[in-house]
Amino acid sequence: MTQTLKAPLREQQYPLIHTLANCIETVWRENLDLSPYQIPEDLGYVEGALEGEKLVIENYCYSTPQFRKLHLELAQVGNGLDILHCVMFPNPEYDIPIFGADLVGGRAGISAAIADLSPLYPAFALPTKYHQALSNLPVVNFQQPRELPQWGDIFSEFCLFVRPVGDREESDFLDRVRSILTLHCQLAVATIPFTTSEEISKIRDGHRYYCQKQQQNDKTRRVLEKSFGSEWTERYMTTMLFDYV
Repeated sequence: MTQTLKAPLREQQYPLIHTLANCIETVWRENLDLSPYQIPEDLGYVEGALEGEKLVIENYCYSTPQFRKLHLELAQVGNGLDILHCVMFPNPEYDIPIFGADLVGGRAGISAAIADLSPLYPAFALPTKYHQALSNLPVVNFQQPRELPQWGDIFSEFCLFVRPVGDREESDFLDRVRSILTLHCQLAVATIPFTTSEEISKIRDGHRYYCQKQQQNDKTRRVLEKSFGSEWTERYMTTMLFDYV
């Protein structure tokens, strides 16, 4: 593993991943008051190997008054696998859903694309203003919807999980993520934070449940363990990918 500074990984990735990464950061900058987030020194840029192929991971993180951690991860395995992973972790004083998006693909296209605003455990109900805003978005149809994993009770009824086919569907997915992300940022900024320990504790429980469910993603864990071992993988998944307070 190394921390050598290199050209942004996104410039070598599948075009939709490159474009979505830029889109996410643009929406954040336009709608939120960003501050630096301290990434563990050895986890910002990581190199390893997977079955003889070079594995590269780049992490970008920020914080805001509403979000304790905005995380954008980009990864590439050799010339055949590109990954984008994004989660916006709210501060526990804010009763707002958790935005998440993932893209997995390669030179032939995107095999899996997901975006959602996850409602919090235990009610799994989106705040009314979010439900109304998402209900008002235009219907977008995709030829190849994907099935959510068995542990996917954290996702909302509005979750978009597809294999986009062709340039048109890739563009539609990008536009939908931009819309969801923009309304999330705007609604979050307008949300009044809780002040009582009981309310904040309930939100913390919701965040913990979300992270524990995401940590059950065996595909992510297997790839990381093959490259870096189980101890490093456990630390990465619990401190970088899905940490909670």
